[in-house]
Amino acid sequence: MSDQIACRIDVEAIPDTLAERTQWTCWRAADRDGKTTKVPVNPETGSFASTMDDRTWTSLERALEYVATGAADGVGFVFTATDPLVGVDLDDCRDPEAGEPLEPASSIIEQLDSFTEVSPSGTGYHVLLEGDLPDGRNRHGSIEMYDQARFFTVTADHVDGTPTSINERQEALEEVHEEFVASEESGTAGTVDDESPNTEARDQPLELEDEDLLEKARSASNGEKFDRLWRGSTAGYDSQSEADMALCCLLAFWTGGDHARMDRLFRQSGLSREKWDEVHYADGSTYGEKTIERAIDATDEFYDPSAAVSGNTMEVGVDSPFESYVQNDTSRPKQTYLEEKNRLLEHRVDDLEQTIVEQREQLETLTAERNELRTLLEQREETLEQIREQPVDDHSIRRRMKSVFRGG
Repeated sequence: MSDQIACRIDVEAIPDTLAERTQWTCWRAADRDGKTTKVPVNPETGSFASTMDDRTWTSLERALEYVATGAADGVGFVFTATDPLVGVDLDDCRDPEAGEPLEPASSIIEQLDSFTEVSPSGTGYHVLLEGDLPDGRNRHGSIEMYDQARFFTVTADHVDGTPTSINERQEALEEVHEEFVASEESGTAGTVDDESPNTEARDQPLELEDEDLLEKARSASNGEKFDRLWRGSTAGYDSQSEADMALCCLLAFWTGGDHARMDRLFRQSGLSREKWDEVHYADGSTYGEKTIERAIDATDEFYDPSAAVSGNTMEVGVDSPFESYVQNDTSRPKQTYLEEKNRLLEHRVDDLEQTIVEQREQLETLTAERNELRTLLEQREETLEQIREQPVDDHSIRRRMKSVFRGG
């Protein structure tokens, strides 16, 4: 390892349990809707990495080498169903000035008793341990737990007093999950519930693994559009919110309207951003929860693997369920579409109005600078004219000309 790499990340602090696996990516900070998010990057190609595609992962050494070039901001580790690892993400629970954890983070860290590091923002923690994540919701508020199809940024900024190794902590994991994530007393805001609207549409057997489902979606007649959205492209949409809705409608079709699975998959896409978990509605719903609900509500047909013909590519009749809103004869999907469209347009108008205000301020500043330059030019021209009118020798003219252009 080079000195440049070592000064950025304390490689020796990374537990061997992680370091020895070839499940590493890099990440790059990106601005989306004014918020900074971490986009997974393939160290071999520099393009978007997927937590569902091991071809976009590499070794720790290769990931660190890529970070050392300055092309990425850090490294990340991908959790899979085949490894015994679980990551517990504790956000907004650390005082960056004092360097001390706040409750309930301090209790959770002590209870889990495994390798713990400070998050990149300095305001949270990552706890890494061995175990099986209990069934049910995997997040509540600022606490999230993941064991597959997710990457964690790794800082190796080890928290003093915690183990330097990743320990097997199944019993403690279950206790923390029950107390802080799964229990009814934890509340529901910011969680993914097992129940969702439109349960009739969800009563379909979906035995496809996530990777197989994504491959089906990419191979469909509108697979190119799905792949663009999955990779984070918003081309063809007035805003990223519309692109979010379009991808969610496609996911609703392919998952049979499975709310929890849609949420899990969307978080792995290139469109994922911090806004997804922000509470935007009076009932406590987050932006992501409401987007999923509307996508399910607006989708009339769902993929039925039992009806698919073996060996044939699944065909979708329109570009996506999002575009099919306006083609339906029924009023409910069309009304849902119009309401969503109006809401997005209102946000768009607000953004444009703010942009106009900022541009006006910039124009006023540029106009003032132009007037100052024009006044200065007029003064210089007047001085030159005075010099021309004075009967002096060539040496004096040259001296005065130099004085003018030097600002004297």
